[in-house]
Amino acid sequence: MKRLLFLVLILASGSFFLGTRVSAQVLPPEVYAEGGSHHVQGIAYDGDAGCMYFSFTTSFVKTDLQGKVLGTVEHIQGHLGAMTFNKADRKVYASLECKDDVIGQGLSDFAKGRSMFYIAIIDVDKIDSIGMDSEDNEAFKIVCIREATKDYHLGGVGQDGKEFEHYYGCSGIDGVAIAPKLGKKGGRDYLYVAYGIYGDRTRNDNDSQVLLRYGFDDLNKYAGKVRFGEFYSEGPFKPLDKYFVYTGNTNWGVQNMAYDRSLGKMFLFVYKGSKEQFSNYDTFIFDVSRKPVKRGLPGVWYDTSRHRVVGSWENPVSGIFFKYGSTGVAPLGDGRFYISENGRNDKGNQYCRARLYRWDSGFVPSGN
Repeated sequence: MKRLLFLVLILASGSFFLGTRVSAQVLPPEVYAEGGSHHVQGIAYDGDAGCMYFSFTTSFVKTDLQGKVLGTVEHIQGHLGAMTFNKADRKVYASLECKDDVIGQGLSDFAKGRSMFYIAIIDVDKIDSIGMDSEDNEAFKIVCIREATKDYHLGGVGQDGKEFEHYYGCSGIDGVAIAPKLGKKGGRDYLYVAYGIYGDRTRNDNDSQVLLRYGFDDLNKYAGKVRFGEFYSEGPFKPLDKYFVYTGNTNWGVQNMAYDRSLGKMFLFVYKGSKEQFSNYDTFIFDVSRKPVKRGLPGVWYDTSRHRVVGSWENPVSGIFFKYGSTGVAPLGDGRFYISENGRNDKGNQYCRARLYRWDSGFVPSGN
């Protein structure tokens, strides 16, 4: 009887429900950090250490939850983008582009005539001082995402006599998230890497978001240190899976991506597209348990094989209009998210105000 009464009291307190924490941890409503001339690209939350991590394109910033800077990695060769924190190995996984186009100007000048894409694997517990260098650093390793690099360089495809570069409109990679295998309600976690997608209105093969699924062991097996001025080419030959999420047109594809375990939903944050036939949402949402269907790709005339596709031309993945998230989102796993609100201060420095939101059929600012 005493044990039963004790269990009833715990359930009534809202602190436990069948092994799942219900009461929300009290957190600051926002965490503020500043960078330099480059805007924030991604954020990640580390509840165990009480830290927040920020990508300011060419620098990685580690703060506590009061915004005090605890360490930085500078002199990053390329465009450091979206980030996610893996609690299991205490590493941040971030997209890193070294490319010869408008995005790479001034960031990876060595890449003239050549472009490659990476996941940066950052051992956050080794980031213990300000001004650390990314070169030859055990705390900052990279692994090549060969599939995206291949699709970026594939071209010569044509429709109606017009030639296009870059398969599926691939401009590189950006959004990353940790989630179970698509079509499953749980199980092992994987890293998902989303393509950047050129928003070219004159082509129809760029209306799907491309997600690659990788195991963490595979990524870490190939990871190596940065050498300035050199391309590191080691990485898994193929992803475990390649998915196409039919959303319609976007401008530069998935900028940030987040999976919330309590909701079972994947959120894709984009710069919205401009093709009139689509809704052009800022954020697309789908259930991870939704099983992809093997079918051909809408608008992709040069690839007639069947792929794992979420959504369809008749029923694209839906979404919402929400102006934040494209410069950073960090899911807490309980329906709350830190979401980047970026800007430039009166000194000319870029900043990120990571504000706490909760999901309630839309993102609502949260008091704790």
